[in-house]
Amino acid sequence: MVKAFADFNGLEIFFLICAVIGGFFVLLKLITQFTGGDSDSAIGVESDIDTHHADSDIGFRLLSMHGLSAFFMMFGLVGLALYRQSQAGIIISMVGAVAAGLASVWVIGKIFQGAARLQSSGTLRTADAVNSTGTVYLTIPAGGTGRVSINFRNHLREFDAVEKNGAEITSGTPIRVVQVNANVLVVEPL
Repeated sequence: MVKAFADFNGLEIFFLICAVIGGFFVLLKLITQFTGGDSDSAIGVESDIDTHHADSDIGFRLLSMHGLSAFFMMFGLVGLALYRQSQAGIIISMVGAVAAGLASVWVIGKIFQGAARLQSSGTLRTADAVNSTGTVYLTIPAGGTGRVSINFRNHLREFDAVEKNGAEITSGTPIRVVQVNANVLVVEPL
């Protein structure tokens, strides 16, 4: 094994060490994620930063275990390839290695940004029920509150409701929501 790396100079060994260490952590992260674990907590490093804080800096989100391991892996691999295989000079190899590392961090950031956009809270805002239609479930008495069932965002929901002009609406009457006051719907018969 030593003979394989005997003709490496100091810069090549540096690139190789960066690639091996970065690749190890990328592989570790990949294995632990597929097995249901989280390598950040497994190795005692806390890198999940709340991205919803107004004062959090983009730099802290990029300095995660994913970002650093991807940077070092690509830095080492591209640097070694440019210096050893392409026989580019030291400066070109370093610039190419840094550019590849930064590009990998950017790609990882875009992947996580895209994954974060897939999240939704699942909370139904009652204010969005305006113009929804449904039926009266429990009679709305004159000047009182009853219950209505409406198809709201492809879900059948029940809400307390009052008639817009204070009139009575009997059970089974089709209605339309015209306004929302707190969690009470103001409805009119169709």
